[in-house]
Amino acid sequence: MDELIADFIHYLDVERGLAKTTQVSYRQDLREFQAWLEQSAQLDAFPSELTVIQAFLGDQNAQKAPSSLSRMISAMRRFYRYLLKEAVVAADPMVLIDSPKPAQHLPATLSNTEIDRLMAAPDLSKPLGLRDRAIFELMYATGLRVSEVVNLRLDQLHLSMNLIQVTGKGDKERIVPISSQAAGWVQRYLQDARPSLTVKTRPATVFVNFHGRPLTRQGIWKNLKAYIAALGIKKNVTPHTLRHSFATHLLENGADLRVVQELLGHSDISTTQIYTHLSNHKIVAVYHETHPRG
Repeated sequence: MDELIADFIHYLDVERGLAKTTQVSYRQDLREFQAWLEQSAQLDAFPSELTVIQAFLGDQNAQKAPSSLSRMISAMRRFYRYLLKEAVVAADPMVLIDSPKPAQHLPATLSNTEIDRLMAAPDLSKPLGLRDRAIFELMYATGLRVSEVVNLRLDQLHLSMNLIQVTGKGDKERIVPISSQAAGWVQRYLQDARPSLTVKTRPATVFVNFHGRPLTRQGIWKNLKAYIAALGIKKNVTPHTLRHSFATHLLENGADLRVVQELLGHSDISTTQIYTHLSNHKIVAVYHETHPRG
């Protein structure tokens, strides 16, 4: 099993080009399946491999959130398809396994007023404050994932053309427009803050920490949480909230869903459609506020 999992992850990396984070998650899920198989004392009592898998997933269903269980099933589906392709198994039992229907959780968003307050929060007299303002402006103006922000390189900035070259999930590249206002803040950070932070380092990434090393996802998350707490905003705000707010505000102001899909880098438009629910809430609220008999 150890060797099969290792070969499978290598296949996902080299031949399928899956993101490293997905590879790590799939490896972890398959290790859990392996550990369960090794610890189970009643495997001989199951009439088939399908019933073994059903028993395992039944145990996991009581322990995991639907999203985690769905990811585990996805990992096992890919794993068994690989085993079938390599003739390790004669049949794929996962074709008979249904995925749990994920709960529809509408993501939190910030209002225009809350966005304005957040943008005004960093202390612009300090290099790190100017950096944070540039990050928040960039994320809200482009909808970039936090992983895309921390991996953004200097050679991917085309600020004079109001464009950014982004490497997203699965190493897929896309060109994203950036507003003149956000581009201005990034340029100001590059001129007035970054040089003082990178005196002893030469990182290729745009955003760096106090020591001049590449900023991490956790660093952005921690900094954003601190600003939100200081502002007294009670919502559960994460870096992804800025991405949600970007998409929602675009749709509320008439943007086409397909355009938003391209900007977000979603491969499937069904992923983008969750934002239509948020926009519908806005439509209903406006109707009740403005209709004479609403």
